[in-house]
Amino acid sequence: MGILNTEKAIEIAKEKNLDLVEIAPTAKPPVCKIIDYGKYKYQQSKKEQHRKTKQKKSEVKGIRIGLSTSLHDLEHKIKQIEEFLKEGHKIRVEIKLKGREKAHQNLAKDKLNSFLQMIRVDYKIDEEAKKSPIGMIMTISKS
Repeated sequence: MGILNTEKAIEIAKEKNLDLVEIAPTAKPPVCKIIDYGKYKYQQSKKEQHRKTKQKKSEVKGIRIGLSTSLHDLEHKIKQIEEFLKEGHKIRVEIKLKGREKAHQNLAKDKLNSFLQMIRVDYKIDEEAKKSPIGMIMTISKS
């Protein structure tokens, strides 16, 4: 319809039983449309839902080790961690302590740090090692 003054645009919208909706307020002059506002909001919500379903969501993967886990098993878990990091997932590394092992939190922290040093892919620590009911937990992700 071209450039109209506000009163004329509102009058045309009322005649057609529709709404005058401002689409681009920052443009010079502002862009408005004469449309059904309820239908417009519904279409916008559908677009937003479609956009959300297309987003890739990262999962938190869990790796659990123990104080007495063998070197070969640790190497296998390292390979898993490297795969998860390449895929963009976050990883929760748990060190499980049983019985009297719970009294040796410092050993668990040392084992966790040496385990993380074996990882060859770049990563960042999201959550530092903290005590949990099963032992210690740390969260890492791709840097």
